[in-house]
Parts: sequence; structure tokens; C-alpha cells
Amino acid sequence: MSSPSVNEWLKVGYVSRAHGLKGALVIKTFDPASSALGTVDRIQLTSKDGVASQFELSTVRDGPGGDVLIELDGLSRREAADALVGSTVFVHRDEVDAPEAGEFFQGDLVGLVASTEDGRPLGVVSEVWSSGPVPNLVLTHEGREEMIPFAEDFVVKVDLAARTIVLKPLVFDDTK
Repeated sequence: MSSPSVNEWLKVGYVSRAHGLKGALVIKTFDPASSALGTVDRIQLTSKDGVASQFELSTVRDGPGGDVLIELDGLSRREAADALVGSTVFVHRDEVDAPEAGEFFQGDLVGLVASTEDGRPLGVVSEVWSSGPVPNLVLTHEGREEMIPFAEDFVVKVDLAARTIVLKPLVFDDTK
């Protein structure tokens, strides 16, 4: 059972473009190692203007450049697929395996309020970038962005129920 503060829909990526003439969609997942789209029967797409629509998946396969290529029941025209480009892709939390102890869905980290061990505010997790071996948390604070690796050396505590994360920020040696 999920925490009451956690949404039943889990954000897994976005529609990067339409593919072909029959309405297929190319999905860029936030976690390139994620197999969530291959294990669910339905998804929710939320457009840039906030309109959410649910769809049944008809096919899921590897797409170009390591992305995921999907086809949706009832979507059979390129024009309809083009209208969905930029939409956020969600899967229902009940349809995916829960993370192991000490692991987290990357989408659950977005929105956490970050601070240091001594309580100094670092900002809010606005995004999670997965561009290397370790995801990076993008923190937004007072109009600035900072990235901190989501790795044991930097993460002290994650409390999803309280929507907080305690981090050790990067320290740079300015003497060189």
C-alpha cells in the first residue's frame, strides 16, 4: 500500500515525439533502466495544459536511441499522436513492483524539500536527471539550480511521508 502523501500515478517520462503515420509515440523515460512501461496495461498522459487522459497500451517495444516506442488503443493517426507530444507519462503505482528497501521511484523524489544535516535549506527537488551511472537531483532555490548526485555519499535521509530529503551538498575547493 502506498503512502497517503504519494500520488497513485507515478511519473515515468514524457512523449518526445510521434513516430510513423499510425499514431505511435516515442517515450523518453526519466530512468533509462526503467522497465515500467513494459509491465503495465495502461498509462495516463497529462498534456502541457494539465489535461489528463488514460489509455490502454497495445504495444511497447524498444524505440530509437534507447527510448521506448508505444502504441495506444484508440490512437491510430499521426495527427492525434502529434497533439500528445510534450505530455507527461504516468503509470499506475499498483501495476509496478514496489522499490526495494532503500530504493525509490525517481518520480517520488521530485517535490521533496531538501536541507543539510544542520537544517540549512537547499531547495526543492525540481527534476531528476539520469545522464550517467548515478541520477542527479536538480534542486531549485531562490532562482538558482544546483545538482547533487543521488548517491550514498550525498544522501543522508529520504522521508517520503514528510516530503523531505537531507543531503550533504557538494563542496568545492576555491583555493586552487
